[in-house]
Amino acid sequence: MKIAIDAMGGDNAPREIVLGAKRAVDEFNDVEIILFGDEEKIKAEIGSHERIEIVHTTEMILGTDEPVRAVRRKKTASMVLMAQSVADGKADACISAGNTGALMTAGLFIVGRIKGIERPALAPTLPTLDGKGFLMLDLGANADAKPEHLTQYAIMGSIYAEKVRGIANPRVGLLNIGTEEKKGNELTRSAFSLLKDSGVNFIGNVESRDLLEGAADVVVTDGFTGNMVLKTIEGTALSIFSMLKTTLTSSFKNKVAAGLVKNDLKDLKNMLDYTEYGGAGLFGLNAPVIKAHGSSNSNALFNAVRQARQMVGHSVSETIRAAVMEEKN
Repeated sequence: MKIAIDAMGGDNAPREIVLGAKRAVDEFNDVEIILFGDEEKIKAEIGSHERIEIVHTTEMILGTDEPVRAVRRKKTASMVLMAQSVADGKADACISAGNTGALMTAGLFIVGRIKGIERPALAPTLPTLDGKGFLMLDLGANADAKPEHLTQYAIMGSIYAEKVRGIANPRVGLLNIGTEEKKGNELTRSAFSLLKDSGVNFIGNVESRDLLEGAADVVVTDGFTGNMVLKTIEGTALSIFSMLKTTLTSSFKNKVAAGLVKNDLKDLKNMLDYTEYGGAGLFGLNAPVIKAHGSSNSNALFNAVRQARQMVGHSVSETIRAAVMEEKN
């Protein structure tokens, strides 16, 4: 399979992006990669590889660019060419750590939406205390949502959890302010009724305080709420580790204690490390589109390739298309 990658997207591009790509082709014999970006800079990092193709361009979409305008005007930008390669059938999936809004725009208008999917959803896998993680969608592709959208999110998330994450009959929860059926606003109450009859393994409402405990394998919500939850989790984790570092280096006694628990703290940090889960999939498109974290290192990019490879290998987009057609009928 061929995976297209925006080599110029993200805080650590192109070095970490291309190093992650090289690691991926070295490990996965069935993967070929097309890197879109400045050929000179890319080759300075990895030279040549028989299963890595470079498509040269110096134009790129910046984090400060207005997404829709950038995709329309920067026709030779690395991200746009990457998405176009998927639309043209030259690649099976694509990955970028660049401008999130621009990638969603490119995914929607270039790669294209699956017929019947009303709104694609951005879906990362977030960590849980037992290390298994859970899929959450939508986390920002659409600020507003209707009950029907949340139902489609549940179907798409269930397919991904089963096909890619290997979870049999994944538990689907609806994010809400309480576990009772009548809790919440008009959106969640209406979505609850639809989810009960959707065919997924719907376990009811889940509260945000229980997410990291593994309350569900798939959690659905609107993009506004989901994005706030995501950033709260990220911010809390960073703050806790910052406080721990301050405390454990505040005195000689604490430094000695820190030395004794150093490996345990490292294990804890790895448990909460987003780079182990790959990126956020933009579900509902004609082919897999992966949004890697803006600060992705080579490990994060490698895992994003692994994720895209699994999505292509397990025909996730095709399965979602078939499920939507069945739902409509």
